[in-house]
Amino acid sequence: MENLLTDEIKKQLSEIFEQMKGNVTLAIFTKDEPCPTCAETIAFIKELSSTSKKIKYKLYNIKLDEKKAKEYDVTRTPTIVVLDNDEAYRGVKFVGIPAGYEINSLISALIQVSGNLIELPEEFVERIKKIDKPTNIKVFITLGCPHCPGAVETGHRLALENPNIVAEMIEAQTFGELSAKFNVSSVPKVVINDKVEFLGSQPLEVFLDNIEKAHL
Repeated sequence: MENLLTDEIKKQLSEIFEQMKGNVTLAIFTKDEPCPTCAETIAFIKELSSTSKKIKYKLYNIKLDEKKAKEYDVTRTPTIVVLDNDEAYRGVKFVGIPAGYEINSLISALIQVSGNLIELPEEFVERIKKIDKPTNIKVFITLGCPHCPGAVETGHRLALENPNIVAEMIEAQTFGELSAKFNVSSVPKVVINDKVEFLGSQPLEVFLDNIEKAHL
């Protein structure tokens, strides 16, 4: 398999990852064939981890490591669960390979889960803290969508602020059955608790409005 990242990109990534504070571990869940993009995902993460000593990875088989998959609520492969310096799950997940434009949301996740969080306006922090029920944010994307990483990053940032929130990027083309279930015809499409949805890379306030609507 050819390298997915050029030497020049690896050098750029190495410089970007200097922003990381602590270590981050990527728990990669795959399975035996058939598993579209599993091999590519493993190769991609191996290359990415070579650009920083702070990026670790662990490989799991969703069937053989059923207990671990259940712990992180992993039901599809490939899935990448991002764990912090203490290997704690913070609700940040990628379902499908985060390549193409989505490398940007993966970079953001690594930096933020490492402890270098983007600051949020105080009025939003208060609203996020008030979310006291389990909240699942699915962000459907395609790898060629330039607007999708922004939506994924917003979902992940919410998850990092409140342990009741889990946010997952879902690569729409790999998981066509799931995309059909939620009528994904354009991306990014955001679905909250499987019932409230909206389109586009919207501001944080729109995410919060829809989370609050989902809990009515």
